[in-house]
Amino acid sequence: MYHIGFDIGSSSVKVAIVEANSGKKVILVHEPENEMEIKVLHKDWAEQAPELWWKYICKASKRAIKESNIEASKITGIGISYQMHGLVIVDKKGNSLRDSIIWCDSRAITIGNRAFTELGEEKCSTNLLNSPGNFTASKLKWVKDNEPEIYQKIYKFMLPGDYIAYKLTGDISTTKSGLSEGILWDYNKDTVANWLLDYYKIDHSLTPKIVENFKNQGVLHSTASKETGLPIGIPVVYRAGDQPNNALSLNILKPGEVAATGGTSGVIYAVTDILKSKESSRINHFAHVNYSNKNTVVGKLLCINGAGIQYRWLKNHSGADSYENMNRKAAKVHIGSDEVIVIPFGNGAERMLNSKKCRNTFFEFKFKHTQSRTYVSSCIRRYCFFICIRNGNIKKGQC
Repeated sequence: MYHIGFDIGSSSVKVAIVEANSGKKVILVHEPENEMEIKVLHKDWAEQAPELWWKYICKASKRAIKESNIEASKITGIGISYQMHGLVIVDKKGNSLRDSIIWCDSRAITIGNRAFTELGEEKCSTNLLNSPGNFTASKLKWVKDNEPEIYQKIYKFMLPGDYIAYKLTGDISTTKSGLSEGILWDYNKDTVANWLLDYYKIDHSLTPKIVENFKNQGVLHSTASKETGLPIGIPVVYRAGDQPNNALSLNILKPGEVAATGGTSGVIYAVTDILKSKESSRINHFAHVNYSNKNTVVGKLLCINGAGIQYRWLKNHSGADSYENMNRKAAKVHIGSDEVIVIPFGNGAERMLNSKKCRNTFFEFKFKHTQSRTYVSSCIRRYCFFICIRNGNIKKGQC
């Protein structure tokens, strides 16, 4: 028997099939072959069509089944990981009303900052463990204020992973962890932060029903079965945002344990059961995958760089036809690449710097630099990290 997992990123959709008993990987594929488009209609905006995620889920699922040469009938469960705190809004028929405002979109910063000031730092820090910031709730408020004709048609709002679960099962739902990503979970009351929705004048009924992370969240219906090649009736049994999911994959579940990720996104994710925040406007706090009213564990997330767009720019402008070839060229260049320094903030506002838009910057480019020597070590502001701009690695190695 097998399980299938979906990872909805902003660059691509990945599908993996694993053995149910051992967890051993059978196959991993991604779609599209190149990277998905991020629409930038205005400065600091970032949007993607939810239908595009579904299209590539379907294509990659059929590919994975065919290329692994397994019987689809032996796939018994579905898990979903997804890009965090995006906004998807749908009408009563389940059709998306606009492109998703994704994680690196910065348009709602002012809205969130104003809420933090007017509601009070103490209330937000104590109940939400966060400033409303630039997260899903504030993005929904932006739609209400700027696209009222669309807002009036909204039946439910969702996170990206919620939308994929809906497309698979026909059921619209979310999780406590997902709501916490949107800064919509009240940890003190262990319920939806309806007082924040009231402040934003958003109808409570737009919030989906809540399901547990590790329980049956609905079963695959006939239309989704036809489009994905998966058998009718298999359940969605897991759903979580990408960083909590990454921690789970490393078995980071207990207070005091820490997951560190180095790559195009550098993240430190520490699990704690202390529901207090001294840095509610700089460090994210999310209900962890195993959070419950009896096990109140949260992840404290610090993102130290966001260099995905930068990584893509380097590939497109340095003669590399793939990231793999780019990595091979980078490995031939000595440490430091002749003193080139990069500030790797390329994806929206930087949370650890109070949602400032720091921008990506290159220093000390010289006319002697060649294609290979533009793959460089990155110095992150005042932090003593040297991040190798390579696919998922962190080391003081060759860049």
